Amino acid sequence: MVMATTTSTAARMSLASVTLEVADLEAARRFYSAFGVDTYICLRASEAHSTGFRGFTLALTVPRPAAVDSFVGAAVDAGATVLKPAAKSLWGYGSVVQAPDGTIWKIATSAKKDTGPATRELDEVVLLLGVEDVKATKQFYVGRGLTVAKSFGGKYAEFAPGQSSPVKLALYKRRALAKDLGVPADSTGSHRIVLGSTAGAFTDPDGFAWEAAASLAPTPS
Repeated sequence: MVMATTTSTAARMSLASVTLEVADLEAARRFYSAFGVDTYICLRASEAHSTGFRGFTLALTVPRPAAVDSFVGAAVDAGATVLKPAAKSLWGYGSVVQAPDGTIWKIATSAKKDTGPATRELDEVVLLLGVEDVKATKQFYVGRGLTVAKSFGGKYAEFAPGQSSPVKLALYKRRALAKDLGVPADSTGSHRIVLGSTAGAFTDPDGFAWEAAASLAPTPS
C-alpha cells in the first residue's frame, strides 16, 4: 500500500509555478507588466548573492517575427538590455533580452515571414534549465513523476506540462544554453528562481530549488 501511494503521488508531480527572486519587487512588477508576461510568473523579494549566468532562461515562442519585435520593443522600453538583437537564422527569427532583475528571456518564432499583425500573442512559455548532464537530470525528474514529452539524447529534454502552470519545463546543456544566449557560462551564488512543485520540496542535481506549491507565498507580479 505504501508503494502504491508513493507511485500515485509521483504521477501527479508537475510544475505548478515559476517564482523569480528579485532585489526590487516594485520595479520588477512594473517591468513584467509592461513586458506582457506577468501572468506566467510570480515574484519574490530576495537579496541572495548571484553573479554571472544563473543557469536558466525563460523562452517565449511566438507566432511570427512581428510578435518577436513587439515583445523585444516592450522589454527594451521597460528597461531590458538586448543580449542578442532580433535576427533571422536557419530555424526562424529571434532575440535575447535581459530584464533589469537579471533574468534572461529568449523570444523566438519558427516562422520566417509575417502572416498577421504585430500582436504580443504567445504560443508557449518554456523554462529552460541549464544542466551539466541532461540524461541524468532527466531521469531524476522522471523519478519524481514528470513525463518526458521530447528528448534528443544528452542535449535536450522537454517534459509534458501539468495543468497547474502554463509554463513548460525543459532541460538543456548548461554551457550550450549560455552560448545560445550569448553570455559566459560562469557564475556564483543563487539561481534566483524557485519552482513550485505539486509533490513536495526538493533540490535537483544542479541546485534548482523546488518548493511545495501550497507553501509558496510569492507576491504575484
